[in-house]
Amino acid sequence: MPRPTASAKQRLNWRLWLRIVIWAGVFTGAAWGGREVRSFLLRDPQFDLQSLEIRGARYTSRPRIQTVFAPDFDKSVFSAPLDERRRHVLAIDWVRTASLTRIWPNRVVLTLTERTPVAFAKLPVAVSQMRHWLALIDHDGVLLSIPQRVRFSLPVLSGVTEDQTDEDRRVRVAAMQHLLADLGPQAKDVSEINASNPREIRIVADVDGHAYSL
Repeated sequence: MPRPTASAKQRLNWRLWLRIVIWAGVFTGAAWGGREVRSFLLRDPQFDLQSLEIRGARYTSRPRIQTVFAPDFDKSVFSAPLDERRRHVLAIDWVRTASLTRIWPNRVVLTLTERTPVAFAKLPVAVSQMRHWLALIDHDGVLLSIPQRVRFSLPVLSGVTEDQTDEDRRVRVAAMQHLLADLGPQAKDVSEINASNPREIRIVADVDGHAYSL
């Protein structure tokens, strides 16, 4: 097999270097163009966040959500750290899931699903064993603030505290729900369930206008 001549080698090297130069120019141009586009999106006033659309919020505090996004208004919608904002939204008690979408040119849409309360949680006041305050609680054991001007028809669960973990409260909620399911139609007479010990639940039943502890 004949070996390539010196002139053929020079032609091959010339073509190779030409390709390298061309591709280097392409990559350099793409990088420069990307920087220019990013700079345009971050600096042009038409992309400054002007609207936050909140979908799915019935009981969640809208002012609390607005506070999360307050630092982003009048700044480019493309500079908003959406992952970080989503984590802060998920920290709001009523929010179960949340997703964020940038909408061209200057909007953000927040879509969330809310938690579903299953009982009123009768929580002891720290400074007194005789006083209590009420919150709502969902099946995951998460405590929820009670919205204003909203009425819920739910059982009262005692034996849960703020100091317990969500898992500890979840076990007590599950025990309550199993008990109510076992009682069937008679569950409507139960005014309070004490789940301090999930294995030995006590109830307060209203029978003919009188409260009985069982």
